[in-house]
Amino acid sequence: MAIDLRAAFENEPPTLDFIWPGFLVGTVGALIAPGATGKSFWALEAAMSIACSVTGGDLVGLAPAHTGRVVYLAGEDPEPALIRRVHAMGQHLDQAAREAIAENLTLEPIMGQGKNVMDDRQLRRLISDYAGARLIVLDTLSRIHNCDENSNGDMARLIGQLEKIAVGTGAAILFLHHVSKGSARDCQTDQQQAARGASALIDNARWCGFVAKMTEDEAQRFSDRSYDREPIGNDRRGYFVRFGVSKQNYDSTPLDRWYSRHAGGVLLPVELLNAKQDGAKGRCRGQA
Repeated sequence: MAIDLRAAFENEPPTLDFIWPGFLVGTVGALIAPGATGKSFWALEAAMSIACSVTGGDLVGLAPAHTGRVVYLAGEDPEPALIRRVHAMGQHLDQAAREAIAENLTLEPIMGQGKNVMDDRQLRRLISDYAGARLIVLDTLSRIHNCDENSNGDMARLIGQLEKIAVGTGAAILFLHHVSKGSARDCQTDQQQAARGASALIDNARWCGFVAKMTEDEAQRFSDRSYDREPIGNDRRGYFVRFGVSKQNYDSTPLDRWYSRHAGGVLLPVELLNAKQDGAKGRCRGQA
């Protein structure tokens, strides 16, 4: 049905419903990062934030305006690994938050099941099973299609299928994806163009976030110790990752934020300070 332009000119426009700042309900978004950076941890913690209807469940600090049912399809990790991950996150949640998350979050291992959203029968089944969800997470994109990742045509069609799921369920669709080898080599994993494969993949998504490892330069420039502001240093930089947004169509781009890695791989927000002195410049110059 066409938009009533006269009504649009004259009436107050609808309020945009965001999953978290900039990520609109009913659209497709991406979270990209190199392997073993922490994107699956960030995504699962974000899923818990959206699923938790009480205070105390927002480990990543997204402060969602609304909560609801979340579906997380995990295609890379077996069930025991996922259970260990959830257990580690649970150590930072009170009982009320755990119960709310358990009520609203479906975490389904799909490794080895051959999920393929390009198959219309499977697509209809996904829409039927998850209708009414607020967020559906696909971890990772490569596990749910059989297309040529380097073909712009194939990737545009793939995003089109994900949009069908978004429209059919009413959910936002977040897919996780890896960066290209060149982006990782050149320390550009925080760029919109860093995603592996054809450019249509991110061009057609409406939101794109990233998780990036702390660089040597950042480890010399930042400190997590307020009492002496000693630089983090190269030996400890593996405990810190940066989350940011490289593409956002419906809102202003937020500032990047830092997370520290805790027992079991759990990511928690951390405030980093300027270190008391400059250190040696690293090979990769990250952004603050």
